[in-house]
This record gives sequence, C-alpha cells and structure tokens, in this order.
Amino acid sequence: MAKIRLGIDIGGTGIKGAPVDVTTGKLAAERHRVLTPQPATPDAVSAVVRELVEHFEWKGTIGATFPAVVKAGVVHSAANVDESWIGTDAAGLFAETSGRTVTVMNDAGAAGVAEMRFGAGRGHEGVVMVVTLGTGIGTALFVNGTLVPNTELGHIEIRGRDAEERASDAVREREDLSWKQYAKRVDEYLDAIQRLLWPDLVIIGGGASKKADKFLPYLTSAVEVVAAQLLNDAGIVGAALAAGDE
Repeated sequence: MAKIRLGIDIGGTGIKGAPVDVTTGKLAAERHRVLTPQPATPDAVSAVVRELVEHFEWKGTIGATFPAVVKAGVVHSAANVDESWIGTDAAGLFAETSGRTVTVMNDAGAAGVAEMRFGAGRGHEGVVMVVTLGTGIGTALFVNGTLVPNTELGHIEIRGRDAEERASDAVREREDLSWKQYAKRVDEYLDAIQRLLWPDLVIIGGGASKKADKFLPYLTSAVEVVAAQLLNDAGIVGAALAAGDE
C-alpha cells in the first residue's frame, strides 16, 4: 500500500516539492519549483513553503530540507541563505505558516538518505559519502548505512578558500569552466576528502548530477565515484522519508 508524504527541498537557488511514495521513492505527482526569494529570509522562504502546500492541496505531514546545519528543527548556520536564519526554529516556523506538521533536516543529509535507500548507495556498507554539487557543496556521510548528520564538508579549506567557492556547480557556471576544468576542481576536492575520510564510495548528486556524464569521465581521484540515481529529486524524496520516519 502506498504511503504518500510531501517532500520540500529548499535550496539556495530554487525551492521544489512533490508528493512522494515513501515505499518506492517515486514522485507521486509532477514536482513544482519556485525560485528561492532574495534575500532568503525566514518569512520569505516560509511563504514559499506555504505556496507549495497550497499548490498540492496537501493535508498531511511534510518533510523539508534546508541548506544548513539543522538540529531538532533549529537552523545553526547560513552559508547560502540569509543570516537571520541562524537560531530560527525552521520546523516550528514552517508548521505555523502551513498549518501542518513539518520535519526539517539538512538538505544533503536528506538527499543522501534517499540515495542510500533507493539509489546508488543501496546495499553499500562501509563509508559512503554523498556530495551534492549545486549552489554550494553539501555532504552526507554514512557509516554502514547510518547517517552522520550535519557534516558540512563542503566548507573544508581548498587553496585558502571554502571548497564550495571553487568546486560548486554555481562556480562552474559563473566562471564558465569547461567540463574538463571543472573536473579538475572536483578532483582536488575529492582528493582532500580522501585524505581525511578514505570513503569506499562517493555519490555525486545535486544539480550537477544531471550532467554527470560531462565531467565524471575526467575524474582521476582514487575513490570510486558514481552519479546519483535519483538525480536532483533526491532531496525531495529524502525530505518525504524524514516526514514518514517522524
């Protein structure tokens, strides 16, 4: 029997949502996407969450991702959203705005949970890392299938700068890098991760995963690297799973 939850994936560029069958990981309706408001303040983002809930005429529980460290629904960082989010109870705010019960978790963590259950990480033991390349770099670290929450390894230092300031998909577009040039930067990032954690598998997700065939063949990192199977829908699916678990 299908179990449907609404998943909402909040990113620095876009906010998208869809009902998800959490027993299969498949979207139960076409996803709806809205540009992330600028500035991405709590009031502005929560208004978009309400818009998505109304778009789907949703009455049940909701799961939402957020591009920050999230503990018990409270935001503790703000790399790609307005700094006024720090200290905000996102779960409480979204629940108040939408009139529904809302579970909130880190965006890369949610995408990783979806990939481990339904995608490229399914059945993999050991150390698996999901790296989302989008507006920034998100990471989700799994040890024998268990998520280590809020790793935020997109902010390790590479050449004196945040890694995401050199190797995010947004940087590739902004600097008009060729795919070979971009692969070199991703390689550099993965080599740094390899020296720190020695993962058995790295799964590349986020917006860049839609064009993984353009740059993955150029990678030379020693770690096994594969493209996410749920592509950029992984965050929506992971958010819905979080709501289901709740």
